[in-house]
Amino acid sequence: MARLFPALFPALLSLMAPMPGAAQPSVTPGELQRPNVVVIVRHASAPGLSDPPGFRLGDCATQRNLDAAGRQQAMDLGAAWKTAGFRPTRVMSSAWCRCQETARLMNFGPVRVEPLLNSFFEADDATRTAQTERLSRLIDGLDPKGGPYLMVTHQVVIGALTGHGARTAGGVAIELPAQGGQRRVRVLD
Repeated sequence: MARLFPALFPALLSLMAPMPGAAQPSVTPGELQRPNVVVIVRHASAPGLSDPPGFRLGDCATQRNLDAAGRQQAMDLGAAWKTAGFRPTRVMSSAWCRCQETARLMNFGPVRVEPLLNSFFEADDATRTAQTERLSRLIDGLDPKGGPYLMVTHQVVIGALTGHGARTAGGVAIELPAQGGQRRVRVLD
């Protein structure tokens, strides 16, 4: 396999490896409504592992997109979280169509594309590290009294940022410290 897909092999291994810190406590939808919470979700179901060769971010027809189950999954997740009281003050998404569509179908308001949430599945280690560090600084700069916040991204981004895996439409909640302490990462139920 490594000879067939040499550039993808490290990324594939990272997806299959157990994520460190998996014993972190989980968070329920009702806990997401606090203003110091950043919810980071993997896009809903989009069959396949990566985008087709030659895909373009500005052209959804060239990308791997949500299927009917993924569209329903995104709508159901948004409805369940609304019922639980989750109302994000800001919704950010990767530029990939499957992430933007997930965010729109969750129906929490306008979706802003944030390039730091873009996939780096096929990028080199230096690019992944730099983007993850910049995304971490963005999160640290959010007002812990101004949320909750919602970010829709990719498995590789969530894994690099938090050390946790994410199933489709799953993810993590990061609790921003009120006064400069450590962030707390919890897995979404």
